[in-house]
Amino acid sequence: MPIDPEFPKNHKAVGKHSTSDGDYTHLVWGPGRADAESSTNKDVQDAYKSRGEEYVPLGVHGTFVAVDWDSCISDGACIEACPVQVYQWYRSEQDVPAIEMVNAISEGTGDDNNREGRRDYTDKPDPIREKACIWCMACVTVCPTQSIKVDEGNLSVHEEILKSFD
Repeated sequence: MPIDPEFPKNHKAVGKHSTSDGDYTHLVWGPGRADAESSTNKDVQDAYKSRGEEYVPLGVHGTFVAVDWDSCISDGACIEACPVQVYQWYRSEQDVPAIEMVNAISEGTGDDNNREGRRDYTDKPDPIREKACIWCMACVTVCPTQSIKVDEGNLSVHEEILKSFD
């Protein structure tokens, strides 16, 4: 099931993820969905078992460049397709369970902009540099599970909700 196109209306901002220099911040939306693609994907589930981590619903990261981490199967096509390095594998800096990224701070260097940068299938493409997006839609086009929504109209939603976290 693809990302909910109305996730800002149907979900709640539950946290924010920022870069350490404060240049980039994206919202995290919940609740997550336990019945999405990653919950039944063998590679994803095997990776969680191998790590000894519990699989839990994760929600959506980002607002105007949004990735449904529950639908995402960590294919990496979005990371390779993005010409401005909006995404990075979240575990490249913090090798912790994804649920801990709800209110995280990362460097956001984007040095791992290929599939080989993925630690394993528990890793997720994080839109850490969301506001660098140039609206080319390359990531949306290549996503095999339709986990990504790029919508310039959600810029105002992002700005309004972000105020409640300051």
